[in-house]
Amino acid sequence: VRTETPDVIADLRSMGLHVAMLTGDNERTARAVGEAAGIDDINAALLPTDKADVIERLRHRGPVAMVGDGINDAPALVSADIGIAMGAAGTDVAIEAADVAIMGDSLIHLDDLVHHARRTRTIMFQNLAFSGAIIVGLIPVAAFGLLGLGAVVAIHEVTEIAVIANALRARRDLGGPDH
Repeated sequence: VRTETPDVIADLRSMGLHVAMLTGDNERTARAVGEAAGIDDINAALLPTDKADVIERLRHRGPVAMVGDGINDAPALVSADIGIAMGAAGTDVAIEAADVAIMGDSLIHLDDLVHHARRTRTIMFQNLAFSGAIIVGLIPVAAFGLLGLGAVVAIHEVTEIAVIANALRARRDLGGPDH
């Protein structure tokens, strides 16, 4: 068990995420590793297709992310809502099957990934709400002739610059080149 693993598992749980372990290892080994890592939902002795089946079962709880690095993880990475390959240690097959490749070896990058994804989602919803409000506000102005069509289009385009600037905030906290 990597030294950072118990802390990462605890952090993921504190974010409200359920953590399960899917492994081809035998039950005894899987239990020992899972318990040392702080994982209680342990699925052992799985073939690659079995991992994909477990992903489907877990999907009943909500969207599922799968983290893997080996060729045996590829079917589960594909079947998950989001597949995350540990890129530096991962096989080419796992990286190709995944939606996201973390190019570092540390599981701490998972915390960063979740925080960044949640922050990006928040910014996206802010932008959708602001863009929608702009349009809702400008339609009556144009419909009642309070401003000409050219002025309405100009106002819309200028205010969309604020939407673009807000979207750029998602890049601000990415950190160094290995994020």
